[in-house]
Amino acid sequence: MRSTTGETTHTVGALARLAGVTVRTLHHYGDVGLLSPSGRSDAGYRLYGPDDVQRLTRILYYRDLGFGLDEIAVLLDGDTDTAAHLRTQHELLTERLHRVQSMVAAVEREMEAHMSGVRLTAQEQLEVFGEAWDPSYQDEAEQRWGDTEAWAQSQERTARYTKQDWIEVKAETDAVNARFVEAFDQGVEPGSARADGLAEEHRATLNRFYDANHELHRQVASLYTDDERFAATYEALAPGLAAWVRAVVEANANQQR
Repeated sequence: MRSTTGETTHTVGALARLAGVTVRTLHHYGDVGLLSPSGRSDAGYRLYGPDDVQRLTRILYYRDLGFGLDEIAVLLDGDTDTAAHLRTQHELLTERLHRVQSMVAAVEREMEAHMSGVRLTAQEQLEVFGEAWDPSYQDEAEQRWGDTEAWAQSQERTARYTKQDWIEVKAETDAVNARFVEAFDQGVEPGSARADGLAEEHRATLNRFYDANHELHRQVASLYTDDERFAATYEALAPGLAAWVRAVVEANANQQR
């Protein structure tokens, strides 16, 4: 719909569909003075213009960051300009990204431990792997891989691991994941020299636990998209990363044939 000035306007229903919120939500934002429509139709229906859409976008950004509506009103109606809003938004998202990355790293370390049969005391497990550690997953890992040669190797090798060894595993896992994210963000293509190098770094972390040839590496990487828990770990680091890591590993393995 276009207004008399030629600008595109949206009814409350159309804007709700566009933004992925309910009509009731938009009505509530209007009731509390957070988002008032800039116009009305001849029949008295609310009409939202481009500035309203932009304001709603900011509201949803801040709401997603956990701000209450009163706080959002202060952020939007204070003396700061658009650039200041964006800087604030960037700072808040960066802080949240760091928290999520820390959580993902803990989950990644947990998965590595499940695959290898970690032997630490309960207190040491908490110290090394963080609060996300759940020893019950180790039983699941044994049921899933307990009859494989890789499991037997991991049990033998990790039986000699000290707490310091596990701390090093944590550091290596964090570092490889960080390089994955960096390469993915930069558009590195699977099969390229850089991607192959990253695949080999990742395979080296598995070799701490068992002999991970390229075919076994391919099988492990398939879990990153086929098992929702593995996929969630990589997707939390960067949307689309799970499939990209799998493609990187598979491309590297294909070149070894």
